[in-house]
Amino acid sequence: MIPFRVGFGFDVHQLREDRELWLGGVLIPAPKGALGHSDADVLLHAICDAILGAANLGDIGKHFPDTNPAYKNIDSKILLNKTCELMRAHHWEIGNIDSTLCLEKPKIMPHVDRMKESIANTAGISAQSISIKATTNEKMGFIGREEGVTAYAVVMLYSSKPENDRSQ
Repeated sequence: MIPFRVGFGFDVHQLREDRELWLGGVLIPAPKGALGHSDADVLLHAICDAILGAANLGDIGKHFPDTNPAYKNIDSKILLNKTCELMRAHHWEIGNIDSTLCLEKPKIMPHVDRMKESIANTAGISAQSISIKATTNEKMGFIGREEGVTAYAVVMLYSSKPENDRSQ
């Protein structure tokens, strides 16, 4: 077994005036928030998908389906925590997370340190292992019209099994 794996995650949610904006486990002051079955934290959802993909464990919809009422309005930090528990049960650890948020407003950089701390505490890793970048869509498309938000994440996992115990 190769001792490293890389996973990619993506998520998108509509923005609505009657919702809160949760990004990276942090409530961001904004006139619009993301619409979803859970708290619609696109960044945590993308990170969960990247972890699950790297560990070859499916995707967030498989483990936390939006048809299950147990996940209605759930805090996405709980989903990230459960994803990390599942990942560790399969002998993987997070090496690093690289992510990008794409939305027109609000500005994200003032909140990045708090997001990194929230993700680090939830995932049980160092904030130094997390990169969060932000960009706009230059006023083009649904993001440019402030109708939605997207997040992309790449995660590198490494095997926590001893070298002589790795098979497949």
